[in-house]
Amino acid sequence: MNSRPHTQRTHARLCSVLPGGVNSPVRSCQSVKQMPMIVERGNGDLIVDIDDHSYIDFCGSWGALIHGHAHPTILKAVYERMQKGTSFGISTKLEAEFAEEIIKLVPSMQTLRVVCSGTEATMTAIRLARGYTGRHLIIKFAGNYHGHADFLLVEAGSGVLENELQASSGGIPSDIIKHTICLPYNDIAACRHFFDKHGDDIAAVIVEPVAGNMGVVPGDKIFLNALRQLTTQVGALLIFDEVITGFRVALGGAQALYGIKPDLTCLGKIVGGGFPIAAFGGGRHIMQHLAPLGSVYQAGTLAGNPLGVEAGLQCLRLLQRVGFYENLEKKVTKFLQPLEEYIAKEQGNLCIQRVGSMFTIFFGIKAVRNLQDTLKVDREHFAKFFRFLFERGVYIPPSPYEAWFISDAHTEANLQKTQALIMQFLANEFHTC
Repeated sequence: MNSRPHTQRTHARLCSVLPGGVNSPVRSCQSVKQMPMIVERGNGDLIVDIDDHSYIDFCGSWGALIHGHAHPTILKAVYERMQKGTSFGISTKLEAEFAEEIIKLVPSMQTLRVVCSGTEATMTAIRLARGYTGRHLIIKFAGNYHGHADFLLVEAGSGVLENELQASSGGIPSDIIKHTICLPYNDIAACRHFFDKHGDDIAAVIVEPVAGNMGVVPGDKIFLNALRQLTTQVGALLIFDEVITGFRVALGGAQALYGIKPDLTCLGKIVGGGFPIAAFGGGRHIMQHLAPLGSVYQAGTLAGNPLGVEAGLQCLRLLQRVGFYENLEKKVTKFLQPLEEYIAKEQGNLCIQRVGSMFTIFFGIKAVRNLQDTLKVDREHFAKFFRFLFERGVYIPPSPYEAWFISDAHTEANLQKTQALIMQFLANEFHTC
């Protein structure tokens, strides 16, 4: 194993000033039983830690860096923008250009509001849905993560259809989550049952059309179409959380892939081009209920920050180059196909689930459709897999419940190296998978 003395010292220093030494829990690498990565720099498909060890990166800032690290076009534009000032708390012309670009690419978003994080986007979209409909109940799905707003950190209890919920975090009073309903993902019958009993009280359904925080778990098209039909019938809003899938699985997001038009869409990650920018939007008749036009309040000093908006605008323009998504699709297929064929041939107890350039390798299970399936994953085997790759210069998300991402910057040589390492691991360990 590579020696990491600088990482060890810096990790101890971080632990003395930050809870767990991190500012987001999964970075701690506790689930893989390893000292975490501490990055010094990144370029293309590589990141380098503070001990000067290089790693091929399949995390990509959790999917945000579809063009790879330090893309020169984005860096140049942000540097030039920075010379004019970094933050104003006042509107800029650039915000119009940014919004127009998104609206052009995601037709369901007639107008939008720019915020600083995916959590802000989802929590405000729900507030807007409640303000627009005058109702209180929100439906989410087990295993779908929509940020850390109090009323979204809930999971299904034993009486999921009877609104018996418990928070999945400390510090959340039961009164906060009493209007949030958590149903099983990809379960049409459960949805119909609840809509039949409580349809007139439902303000909105929020869903990840492709779940990315319990591993890559696609929503069934029939299931998503049923949500569109049910919400329309009772006058509730359908919110697509495309913080991960927006511009990742297709230029128009998962809604373009599935051919479904939500009422509101939440975007993040890629839309910021590597900066903390997010957005939500939808039909003009809904969005006009936001202040200053309507009574639903939202504000933020750094909302529409010019550096982030510039990075996001450049990122979106790069995505529209001829053949971008077709080339990315070919790259991912070439990488995964031999692995999928090997798994099918050996009939091992593992699987690969993929949509576009995001995928997950699940150990201990042959298919995942919902949270209950995900909980059967062999975490110990994944931890061993993570350490095997890490020690050989490949960095993947340090959790069995996260998506991997391939970017336009991943080179054929580095993909081939990673592919060979995965094949080596499977060949050596297959009997225990």
